[in-house]
Amino acid sequence: MTTIRSRDGDTISNILWMSLGRNDDEAEEALFELNPGLEAHGPVLPAGIVITLPIMAEKAPDSVVNLWD
Repeated sequence: MTTIRSRDGDTISNILWMSLGRNDDEAEEALFELNPGLEAHGPVLPAGIVITLPIMAEKAPDSVVNLWD
């Protein structure tokens, strides 16, 4: 598993998107499961928090609807 260190102002959503290419509920739950107590820091993380990233496949894109078809 990969670990990263947060920068001042990072959010969970941003970390997941930049690291895994997804920030859905499944990825968020996996991240919190690997990092107990992470939610205690609030929605905006301080610098220096060591975070273990889950290993997950990229989420398949949702069906695309084209309004011009």
